[in-house]
Amino acid sequence: MNSTLADTIPKMEALAKDQGLDFFPVDFELVPPSFMMEVAVYGLPVRMPHWSFGLRWIYQMIQHRMGHSKIFEVVFPGNPNRAYLVNTNSLHENTLVVAHVLGHADFSRNNISFARSQEQVGYHIVEQAAAHAHRIDEVIKEFGEQRVEQVLDCALSLEPHIDTQQLLNRKKYPTKRSTETKPAAEGFHGRYAELPGEEFPSSEPRTTPLPVPPKPEKDLLWFIANYAPEMEDWERDIFLAVRKEAWYFQPVFNCQIMNEGWASYWHSRLLREADFLPSSMYVDCMKTHSDVVSPYAGDQQVALKLNPYHVGYVMWEKIIAEQGLETARRIMEQEDDFGFIRNHLCRELADDMRLFSFNAKRNGEIKVAENSLDTLHENILAPKFNFGAPRVVVDELKPDGSLVLRHESGIDGRGLELERARKVLTYIANIWKRPVKLITLDAQDQEVLISPPENAEA
Repeated sequence: MNSTLADTIPKMEALAKDQGLDFFPVDFELVPPSFMMEVAVYGLPVRMPHWSFGLRWIYQMIQHRMGHSKIFEVVFPGNPNRAYLVNTNSLHENTLVVAHVLGHADFSRNNISFARSQEQVGYHIVEQAAAHAHRIDEVIKEFGEQRVEQVLDCALSLEPHIDTQQLLNRKKYPTKRSTETKPAAEGFHGRYAELPGEEFPSSEPRTTPLPVPPKPEKDLLWFIANYAPEMEDWERDIFLAVRKEAWYFQPVFNCQIMNEGWASYWHSRLLREADFLPSSMYVDCMKTHSDVVSPYAGDQQVALKLNPYHVGYVMWEKIIAEQGLETARRIMEQEDDFGFIRNHLCRELADDMRLFSFNAKRNGEIKVAENSLDTLHENILAPKFNFGAPRVVVDELKPDGSLVLRHESGIDGRGLELERARKVLTYIANIWKRPVKLITLDAQDQEVLISPPENAEA
């Protein structure tokens, strides 16, 4: 690591603690751009192999070469946090990144969603993901690439379908339910009931079998891993590994605006307070800061995409200026983007940031929608529901082993891409090895059943 940067890091960490930030230790590492690109694609430094990551690589490379994507850093919350900085960044860029990472580290230790995820998953996801990848490499050698890929196809297609309101290591459903009985009679009536002859109701509780699932089950990865009729142990291991990694990423996804805004606020504040930095370094850092937290569009332009750094930074600045840092920390600790946007993105801020809702047609026509703050809130948050995927639950496991899924369109407000839905159903049928159907609504709001294509391998 550059000696000047290595000298700056402990000073910045000490300053952050003096300013009230509370974080687990951070391991900083300089890496080449190619490594950072792999992290952006796989989500982790080492991860299970799958062809879908190749598609992500192509997309990320195109974005990078078109100038739409520059990766300054990647940080993985944990104890310790793992932060990767690009070694081709300038010194002032990486100085800003160090301060930004410390803001992230404070957020991830103290935000309730992150804290719960870390407690459930563990604080060493980088090592765990590498162990998952190693295990899958061993399975490929034993069972062949084709069989393993079939399992990964299914598990990764269901990656968004978890339920973090439940425990990560939850138990299977109870199989029987006790029914209430009247207490045994006492005295003469009790002794009479015990005499041989006519049978009287027993005082022992009776049990009745429970349906599976007892109520709609949102966690498809968990359900298939635990109830697929013929799933082998190594297949179950893959499903649970994918589920564990998805569990880790959910707070990152659900808190993006809050988290990036908080880190941006603190890198700005720490740089301003860092009297150990030369004045020319500070000026260069703040130029980079302006690029990071600016809207995607210029003064005379309109952007159809939200910059989470910009929105989060502006919102935190207003909250801290008007309500104080103590209140801001309580909000940071207790909320995610859903509460943050609905409770704190006011009309004044929305107008200052020139935020608006719009409708886009397939022919490319774009029309500004009604200027409603509630509509704006929900349009910002809509891509975040359920990792941006339709909400699908296990509705019924029939006696013959067939599986019925249901699309809860009334909750997510989304339609289904039928071709993609049938593809995922094919993946599930290949693992479930029994009939699989999905209930959804057609254009007339009538229930329809979707099944895998007839020629699907099952």
